Amino acid sequence: MKSTVKSKVEIGHLSDFPKQLGKTVIVGEEELAVFRLSDQKVKAVTNRCPHKNGVLAEGIVSGEFVFCPMHDWKISLQDGKVQAPDIGCVHTYEAVVENERVYVMI
Repeated sequence: MKSTVKSKVEIGHLSDFPKQLGKTVIVGEEELAVFRLSDQKVKAVTNRCPHKNGVLAEGIVSGEFVFCPMHDWKISLQDGKVQAPDIGCVHTYEAVVENERVYVMI
């Protein structure tokens, strides 16, 4: 049975994440795309689009969505769902900011 206990892992300082741009972060065996939104929220998702494995950290951020740089699939940074008419999903990770430090739950 897989453990459901998550670890809180520090991934950097808030200033390490430019607004409205993605950054690739490796945590253990996980490759994440981490985004600092215009409202200072930090979102983290699997760094590969479910369509053709595009690197999501290189995508364009608009609101709480990222557009895959390969084929422009629109993916929610809230729940990881690909927006219609396309289908699919990426894994989302809880991200928190405490005292300007950024953490993800893995």
